Amino acid sequence: MTDTTDNPRRPSGAPWWRADELEKRRPYLAARHAIRRATEAYFDARDFLAVETPALQWSPGMEPHLAAFETRLETPGEPPASMFLHTSPEFAMKKLLAGGLERVYQLARTYRNGERSATHHPEFTMLEWYRAGQGYRDLIDDCVGLLRAAATAAGSDRCRWRGRSSDPFADWQVMSVAEAFDRYADIDILATAPDPASPDLGLLSDQARRIGIEPHPGDRWDDLFFRIFLDRIEPHLGHPAPTVLIDYPASMAALSRVKPDDPRLCERFEIYVAGLELANAFGELTDAVEQRKRFEADQALKRSLYGRAYPVDEDFLAALDPDRGGGLPDSAGIALGFDRLVMLATGADTIEHVLWAPVMAPGT
Repeated sequence: MTDTTDNPRRPSGAPWWRADELEKRRPYLAARHAIRRATEAYFDARDFLAVETPALQWSPGMEPHLAAFETRLETPGEPPASMFLHTSPEFAMKKLLAGGLERVYQLARTYRNGERSATHHPEFTMLEWYRAGQGYRDLIDDCVGLLRAAATAAGSDRCRWRGRSSDPFADWQVMSVAEAFDRYADIDILATAPDPASPDLGLLSDQARRIGIEPHPGDRWDDLFFRIFLDRIEPHLGHPAPTVLIDYPASMAALSRVKPDDPRLCERFEIYVAGLELANAFGELTDAVEQRKRFEADQALKRSLYGRAYPVDEDFLAALDPDRGGGLPDSAGIALGFDRLVMLATGADTIEHVLWAPVMAPGT
């Protein structure tokens, strides 16, 4: 399937539900239905439980750059409580692991404010799954099988996005972040972080200038890392076959654990297909004390950048802590953009082609 339609809401300005506008998207939507069924069949065949967790949460997620939708929970006889729509079902699903479940997946409606582009939507579908007792590299096989199942369900032998093609049935490339920076940017990225927990902006700035990328005032190490990555590295990833970009610098661990055999790195990988980021995986951090430290650091950064921070989910920290009745087993988890999976399998250029209905503001 190739993408020949215009954006379904432009240039005509016609309502998305009008028959002629909906007809333009019907092939994509039919493929979405088939891919969803193939996804459910894939996990059912591997003894996963399909779970459903609330989108309404006390803490929506701690990633500093994500903005959540805020609302109020009103319960008769109780004072109103400030709540949020989750930016990921991660916390709730890990609580299920702490409660003894071993293999869980969810196709979750997910919400992120301030995001709208060809590949982002304020309400979208996130596919997340977790394996207790297994490592993050075990999730690579899941990604290979799932992407092949999606392509087959869409009647395609390739994934496509904006003129690039990726063959999910070929051997996938597994490349470390350090290898990618060396190959495509001629930078030893780990040498810019002699203290893995606190990378050196000055060292990375020197390397960026050497290859013609000028640091900006106010940059942090992460900001410059991603500017180099987006300019020099990402365009090379995911074609002619998907790329597994693995083992990120330890300072970018998020909710993953640091590698026991190399403290410079964390157990994290991302999947790229035809130049598009599709999924983000972790060997899960199980240490409640370390997780609290990271959450507090995320709060401090968010306050400094955006003037506010979201509350810590204390119930999640209790689920990690054996002394509080919890205890997360060694496990691995991954979040995959289901709408992007459909885009890749169908060749759609924009996310709104594969959505049954877009989020619309009044008057648009």
